[in-house]
Amino acid sequence: MSSVTVDDVRGVPEEGGTNYLNAEAGVWSWLTTVDHKRIGMMYLVSTLIAFGLGGFFALALRLELLTPQKTIMSADMYNQAFTLHGAIMVFLFIIPSIPGAIANFVLPIMIGAKDVAFPRLNLLSLYVYWVGAIFALTAIVTGGVDTGWTFYTPYSTTTNTSVIWMTLGAFILGFSSILTGLNFIVTIHKLRAPGLSWYRMPLFLWATYATSIIQVLATPVLGITLLLLVFERAFGIGIFDPQLGGDPVLFQHFFWFYSHPAVYIMILPGMGIISELIAVHSQRTLFGAKAIGYSSIAIALAGFLVWGHHMFVSGQSELASAVFSFLTFFIGVPSGIKVFNWLATLWRGSIVFNTPMLYALSFLFEFTIGGLTGLYCGMLGVDIHLHDTYFIVAHFHYVMMGGTVMAFLGGLHHWWPKFTGRMYDEKLGRIGCALVFIGFNATFFTQFILGARGMPRRYYNYLDQFQPLHAFSTVGSWFIGAGMLLTLYYLLSSLRTGKRAPANPWGGLSLEWQCASPPVTENFVDTPTVTHGPYDFPVAGSAPHSHEEPRQ
Repeated sequence: MSSVTVDDVRGVPEEGGTNYLNAEAGVWSWLTTVDHKRIGMMYLVSTLIAFGLGGFFALALRLELLTPQKTIMSADMYNQAFTLHGAIMVFLFIIPSIPGAIANFVLPIMIGAKDVAFPRLNLLSLYVYWVGAIFALTAIVTGGVDTGWTFYTPYSTTTNTSVIWMTLGAFILGFSSILTGLNFIVTIHKLRAPGLSWYRMPLFLWATYATSIIQVLATPVLGITLLLLVFERAFGIGIFDPQLGGDPVLFQHFFWFYSHPAVYIMILPGMGIISELIAVHSQRTLFGAKAIGYSSIAIALAGFLVWGHHMFVSGQSELASAVFSFLTFFIGVPSGIKVFNWLATLWRGSIVFNTPMLYALSFLFEFTIGGLTGLYCGMLGVDIHLHDTYFIVAHFHYVMMGGTVMAFLGGLHHWWPKFTGRMYDEKLGRIGCALVFIGFNATFFTQFILGARGMPRRYYNYLDQFQPLHAFSTVGSWFIGAGMLLTLYYLLSSLRTGKRAPANPWGGLSLEWQCASPPVTENFVDTPTVTHGPYDFPVAGSAPHSHEEPRQ
């Protein structure tokens, strides 16, 4: 896997020329578009709104936990805020954010195509996402949901809150994931530019391809599980509720058979982004690029085999627990390959500590902590003590927010000039990253200590001895909120006052940097011909970044 050279790439418009943003005007032109770039931008806005709503509930939870007793809300409201934070973040933001927004925009350009294989299906996936979001919002305004984002039975079949609305929302959102995954698989197989073999594809595409496989294979399991839950709740059919003759552990098996692969639906695209950021912003050929690509496929396949490590205390057999424990350690191998290869790439690279690279380095630090603490959760004897404590909360957030969200923010800054044709304020970008990094570690590293000392998760009140650590964690969440608000401010400001972005502000070599910023509707006037891979910088570690000045 080494640089993309493109024969006769034309079609870069003059300043102020036609591009995908101004080719058509009016709201209707956006709502009926089949342009993958416009669909990606609508996904981006939608998922960021969901991120803001989920973040609001997170800040409310941390504020409530500032003191051991009631602070700002009742116990019932706390349970609802907790559930809505988790459900919105998982189903409305983290799962669809990178595939729906970033991959939708850059994947066809990266392979030299004019669009995805099924443009109308792509638009349908967005509308399905919106319908699922409407169902979830209906649950919020019609009584909330207080089951936790996992919807564990029998509580989810007996509570008086709007479980049916929320679970139907998650069921519908699953169809959006399946449609997106099918579209990406076919697009990568069938629409690659001449000369773009599998080993010449950027690693972001390998990661997206692996993610799409999981989306297509695992999501139907969640769909049928939630549908069975709806039937049981609505019609009293005994499936999971023991009072009706059902088995609640069966629900856990079904739920985690999807939800652990879903962890890799969330993290694999982020890993693909990090491969791009580290190569481009250190101007270094990726060390072991083939191994990184194969490890994405290995993670996708092995992710289906480890769901039982969520159920060590559920009463499953000792043999099953031992097997799942072994497989949990095994799946850490491909993730370790990625981390070591990324570090080897940075070694002696021409690293530029700009905003995308700072987010990539934050990812490396935080995801490594998340992965290593996962080993404790995979050890039978240790997990018995740590299960359902704040240690699990911290581990989960180090993987999901420290991993996926940091990668998403890094990718957003990396491709923002390509999305919008504008450069953001680099100084504010670094400050925003620093605030998020400091706040995140203050918030969640503290929770490792809380969990190891026995603080249970999901509790509304707690013993006074835990108050100093909870208060420290809450203050850290305020830093995260400040960093996110600052990021929103300078990105939106760049749309009006930012310098015009050149086609290739970072000196990248993959195909998306060979077209205009922002791209024309067709991406390329002529189909590019690829003669090398995406990371063949002229001299490893010494190639300068693009010095083309952004046009005013």
